[in-house]
Amino acid sequence: MRIAIAATCVADTLFPQAPIATVKLLERLGHQVFFPPTQTCCGQMHVNTGYLDKAVPVVENHVNTFAPVLDNEWDAIVIPSGSCAGSIKHQQAMVCERAGMPQLARTAAAVAERTFELSELLVDVLGLQDVGAHFPYRVTYHPTCHSKRLLGVGDKPYQLLRAVADIDLVPLPQEDQCCGFGGTFAVKNSDTSTAMLNDKIESIESTDAVVVSAGDYSCLMHIGGGLNRRGSHTTTMHLAEILASTREDPAHPPKPARSSAAPLKQSLGGAQR
Repeated sequence: MRIAIAATCVADTLFPQAPIATVKLLERLGHQVFFPPTQTCCGQMHVNTGYLDKAVPVVENHVNTFAPVLDNEWDAIVIPSGSCAGSIKHQQAMVCERAGMPQLARTAAAVAERTFELSELLVDVLGLQDVGAHFPYRVTYHPTCHSKRLLGVGDKPYQLLRAVADIDLVPLPQEDQCCGFGGTFAVKNSDTSTAMLNDKIESIESTDAVVVSAGDYSCLMHIGGGLNRRGSHTTTMHLAEILASTREDPAHPPKPARSSAAPLKQSLGGAQR
């Protein structure tokens, strides 16, 4: 298949390992992957924060960038993010309709029908569960809110992870609970967000996993920050990174970052002595 990738603005600017792993995985499976260079943001953060008018040009750019899929220039669009896939499928056409742009709304809806979150593409479109991955580490999986509730990907990520050779996949207690990120929710409601994050991290650490994985690096960014501040041995990796790992070309869990709080405390303690 010829597949266009929508890398997402968060991954493209902060976590390029996710789209890189997606490309690596799909090419290993024998598909051609294209990166349309005019892509930017899908408009999700504008819509979710209430700036629907500001979202219009952003959505228009996304729709026009990926509209060639409708002329069969590509067979499908993949996006390694449940939240951005949810925005494309459930928000973009609405934004265009609200702005009085019915033709763009129809195009947006048609593009959305050819857009798939990574696990959807692999399981539903390509008919795969075993992608030939090898990852010999203990892993737990956090099903992000948008992928679980908005997209309804169900157990597709688990089907893919269970087929990974030598993985030790352990269930995450209270997996259906939100991590507390929610985009600007974490900024505007920081106390509530932090409390939710602490509960999520308690669940993650109870599994003794080396890696907590998810299909969204936005949630992993939030979770990773909390793990870092606790000095946890658990680190974060996107689902695509695990699926792209093979015996011949293995991916290893990144070394957990350590919070600067501990060294600072030690430094102050030394000064006091």
